[in-house]
Amino acid sequence: MLRFLPTPFLTLLSASLAIINTALVGSLIIVCGLIKLLLPKPLYPLIGKVTNQLMWCWSEINRGIFRLVNNTEFVIEDNSQLNKNSWYLMICNHQSWADIVLLCMLFGSRIPMPKFFLKQQLLYVPFVGLACWALDMPFMRRYSRQYLLKHPEKRGKDLASTQRSCEKFKNSPTTVINFVEGTRFTQGKQQNHSTYQHLLPPKALGIAYTLSALGEQFDQIIDVTLAYPGTTEQHPPFKALLAGRLDKVVVKIDTINIGNELRGDYLQDKHFKRQFKLWLDDTWQNKDQYLQSVLKN
Repeated sequence: MLRFLPTPFLTLLSASLAIINTALVGSLIIVCGLIKLLLPKPLYPLIGKVTNQLMWCWSEINRGIFRLVNNTEFVIEDNSQLNKNSWYLMICNHQSWADIVLLCMLFGSRIPMPKFFLKQQLLYVPFVGLACWALDMPFMRRYSRQYLLKHPEKRGKDLASTQRSCEKFKNSPTTVINFVEGTRFTQGKQQNHSTYQHLLPPKALGIAYTLSALGEQFDQIIDVTLAYPGTTEQHPPFKALLAGRLDKVVVKIDTINIGNELRGDYLQDKHFKRQFKLWLDDTWQNKDQYLQSVLKN
């Protein structure tokens, strides 16, 4: 709507509106989280409904800001039938901060409000960190192999955090989102660590453990592939979104039924671990081929 305005002005306008939205809604969510600490546990689901509704409001305001400055063409290949009364595990490739905004916009009214697996460092981001804590989102601290060799007592800490979070998710319909690559895609990371053209290698442990803890409760896995044709590392999707220059977004949505072959002891059962990694690698290979066909054209 406002794309005729200069790009610097659009960037300043949309960034300011997004920060104000995050600060105001985030503050309300934090207040709810602090109130929850003072209440008996039977009332926690009620507070959870309030915080989820506030997150939905945050997402809808972002949608308004997005449409105000962008005229984006969405190409969506949707093979799913979703509803707000089911439990879902969503897996998605991770290219940009724009992924989180777009996933909330695309799915916020179709499925239970998403809960993201987040890096521990995000806990200290003003408004965002404490708001995510109040929303019961799990924070994951990644340890290197070298660190774990020196501090073996830290082994399994992420799994304990996942288990605690999964227990909370059992109380009401929930969508758990896992960016399986663990970090955002860049050409540098791809060249150093990946055999895929447009993806980083998927990390199987987190998703395997989540399926083990909540597998019988999840109705389906939602497999989402995001692509931003026309963007580059010099002009990334999030910057284009703020500047009103995100011209096209391609989204592919598939669902995967969860059978016994996707639930097992990833740490102790070597056969299951091997089969699970093969399944995830095959899923990622198909995703990479789809991205190649989209970006090639």
